[in-house]
Amino acid sequence: MHIRDILADSHPSLSFEFFPPRTAASWEDLYQAIRELEPLDPSFVSVTYGAGGGTRELTHDLVVRITETTSIPPVPHLTCVGHSEQEVTEILERYAAAGVSNILALRGDPPRDRPDYDWSESGFRHAADLVRFIKKFNESGAHPDPRGFGIGVAGFPEGHPATPNRMLELDFLKAKVDEGADYICTQLFFDNHDFFDFRDRCALAGIHVPIIAGVMPVTSLSGMKRMAELAAGARYPAKLIRALDRAKSNPESVERVGIHYAAEQCAGLLNEGVDGIHLYTLNKSHATQEIYQSLGLTAVG
Repeated sequence: MHIRDILADSHPSLSFEFFPPRTAASWEDLYQAIRELEPLDPSFVSVTYGAGGGTRELTHDLVVRITETTSIPPVPHLTCVGHSEQEVTEILERYAAAGVSNILALRGDPPRDRPDYDWSESGFRHAADLVRFIKKFNESGAHPDPRGFGIGVAGFPEGHPATPNRMLELDFLKAKVDEGADYICTQLFFDNHDFFDFRDRCALAGIHVPIIAGVMPVTSLSGMKRMAELAAGARYPAKLIRALDRAKSNPESVERVGIHYAAEQCAGLLNEGVDGIHLYTLNKSHATQEIYQSLGLTAVG
């Protein structure tokens, strides 16, 4: 089922994000987390893709295993970085053969060891180019579903670090939608005002597809610092920083503050009619379960 169908049938959608582990022990931990979250009946789960396609095979393996062993629709990330058109065709063919129905099309980040990455090395310079290519693949009839893949793209409520011009940023986003994207899933943010303003600006720019809000609970101070590096430009509101400062001597209290803050974020988004909430799980189920329970959305188990 395409995500656009799910969004039309269930409002709001509730979904999770996982990343492919690199060790056997981590794989087992991940599958335990997936099994614990499956009773929450998520609308879908997304699976990340390393910088420069660094986890290409791991992403594929995880997506296929989720498809084969769970009832949750998976949405693999696919990035422009370092891929030729032929390579992307082969990836799409493998996903189509595995029964995968959706793709999240991203520009992606160059490998960290290549700050001077030359975008001419890729067959796709912008995410809109990748969306256009997937639509062309769909039209070829290579997917068993006559409609081909459903396509999602990323949005940035706090602004994209590579595009400080916020008006130009919306032009890029609209180009992705105009090329055929079905929905937008946002990068994480910590102030709902940023999301609501982003949603309003999208409407003013003529972007009228569903927008799913990305929320990540802070569960540790070290994780908060890593988050700031990975999601360049992430802003931590003073309210959150003060609460974390009060709890910083106790890791359990830090986690409790982070879960409570994320749950309040989600409640505020739901109250304002958000199309969906996408929880960045960090491959752990505990925080996600607590957020769900606090919102009264479903029973666990």
